[in-house]
Amino acid sequence: MIRMGVGRMKCLVVYYSLEGNTKFIAETIAESTGADLLELKPKKDISSKGFMRYVKGGGQVVMKKRPELMAFDKDPNEYDFIYFGTPVWAASFAPSYNTFFSNINLKDKKVALFCCYRASCGNTFNHFAKYLEGNEIVDKIEFKEPVKRDENKKQIREWTKAISMNL
Repeated sequence: MIRMGVGRMKCLVVYYSLEGNTKFIAETIAESTGADLLELKPKKDISSKGFMRYVKGGGQVVMKKRPELMAFDKDPNEYDFIYFGTPVWAASFAPSYNTFFSNINLKDKKVALFCCYRASCGNTFNHFAKYLEGNEIVDKIEFKEPVKRDENKKQIREWTKAISMNL
């Protein structure tokens, strides 16, 4: 858990992952902080294989699609600190976040952002910031793929430790 003063903050990692890279980062954050995990799982997701995933995924971002998600087993409003993670699709977050933010209204939370990408982070963090107004974004980090590497585990642990020390 992240310590704040003498108390403890209840932490959650919210993420969407198509190929497993963002999941790897999310799980490492949870291991490092004692946070709970909430995976945004579409009831019908695009394929993680082949070139068409880029066309379909990018199209969903451009069209601001809101895929139907599986029910959440955690209520983000019950947490003090939330990490949000996503792969970068068409210079933004995955469409599952459109659904998430249309259903969940968060205020007065401390937030950290992370993304995984092949080309660039694009405007991902700016898009998150629009939906997270009324919350404090304390830090952000990006990972160029492939992210499933031991050196990234070390970087994640150092990042989460630095955040906890600054709270």
